[in-house]
Amino acid sequence: MKERIGRLERPALMGVLVREIINFSSFWRSSTFSATVEPTVYLLAFGFGFGSLVSTVGGYDYVDYVGTGTVATAVLFSSAFPGMFGTFIKYKFQRTYDAILAAPVDTEELVTAESLWIGIRSGTYGCAPMIVAIFFGLNPSWGMLLVPFIGFIAGFGWANFGIAIAARMNSIDNFSYVISAVLTPLFLVAGTFFPIDGLPEWAQVLAQLNPLYHLVQLVRSAVFGFHAGSDLIHLGVLVAWAMITWRVAVRWLAKRLID
Repeated sequence: MKERIGRLERPALMGVLVREIINFSSFWRSSTFSATVEPTVYLLAFGFGFGSLVSTVGGYDYVDYVGTGTVATAVLFSSAFPGMFGTFIKYKFQRTYDAILAAPVDTEELVTAESLWIGIRSGTYGCAPMIVAIFFGLNPSWGMLLVPFIGFIAGFGWANFGIAIAARMNSIDNFSYVISAVLTPLFLVAGTFFPIDGLPEWAQVLAQLNPLYHLVQLVRSAVFGFHAGSDLIHLGVLVAWAMITWRVAVRWLAKRLID
């Protein structure tokens, strides 16, 4: 009997994961470059640009503030975008998923394995801005060791978000609507470059529904010191986001792949 994880079969999950790892070995350089350099550029531009005008924000040196905040940017770029574009190309043009589903793998196992792999990658890539910030004065702490795991949880959720969006789109050009109308606003009001308490009250309330905001706050707590009450809420939101988007991604992609 095949070993199952809940309703998921472990051999099926491992099969898809191994395929993704082998495939990733052929393009890891370009993927790593794009996922780490862009957030690092944000860190250098904002940290030293605005940092020359603003010395401290929220009680932190501005470079430290931005360095921890751009972890969320790296996680977003390395999870939502591969989830959207990678999924769309695989099922629309390459027909990769048709071939995988011909094996003893169902859509739930396919989505889970894809999101787990993207989550692992984004949790790793998310550390790049933080490491750069250390070279520019951010004090290392033991809590930093938890950042990859925090990034993994958030990355798993954003990967599922990307997969769900890809399952609903009929053209790759339509991703522009999601990037401009959803991801960019969420990115700007996540507390990455400035505290949200300077925003209008309605915007502060909406920010509480933004998974990126909770990721930023949890990363800062890991680096500078945890606050048990609020950080449990941040973690709970990220876990809930991951679970909800996972079920939505499975449902929507199944409708797209299975007639």
